[in-house]
Amino acid sequence: MKKILLGGFILILAVSPVRAQDAGTQQQIDKLSGQVQDLLAAQEQQGKRLAALEKEISDLTDKVNSPAASTGASADDLKALAEKVQEIDKKRQDDRELILKQLELLGNAGGGKAPHHPPKPVVDTTPAGADNPATPAVPQKGYDYTIAPGDTLSAIAKAYRAQGVKVTTAQIIAANPKLNPNALIAGKKIFIPDAAAK
Repeated sequence: MKKILLGGFILILAVSPVRAQDAGTQQQIDKLSGQVQDLLAAQEQQGKRLAALEKEISDLTDKVNSPAASTGASADDLKALAEKVQEIDKKRQDDRELILKQLELLGNAGGGKAPHHPPKPVVDTTPAGADNPATPAVPQKGYDYTIAPGDTLSAIAKAYRAQGVKVTTAQIIAANPKLNPNALIAGKKIFIPDAAAK
């Protein structure tokens, strides 16, 4: 009986470490199982990232391989634009001519700044010292002009220059020494010299 008791006791002692080993093994298995689950979760996240990267690469590849959308202008677009610019420029020129005609009409009708009649060629043959000591001894060629209301010397000179007569306000003042350039009298005749006339 002692042998049986001793055998049972040995068996109990043998089973205890086995149970202790089973508990330790179970803990290790649980720990490994948790680590495996963590690895699986990480692998799943990596799989999602890879799928997103694959989609992005695929989209970029499609974008590179697809025909590029035209961001520049074609020759037809440039031609159409050039035609529109020419059309606008022609309208601008037409408007300018219309404005100039209207200004001329207003100047003629309302006594504007521009001379109201074309110049008449005359030759001043007054000898030096006869009526005006500042008049040159050589006959001077030019035009008689009747001052209109609202005229200025600069406007008169400009109008004559527009008709091809090269004259300045200083030349008009020199040719008309009794003329007060700041107080022009409407109806008074002045002489417009033309140095180019022969």
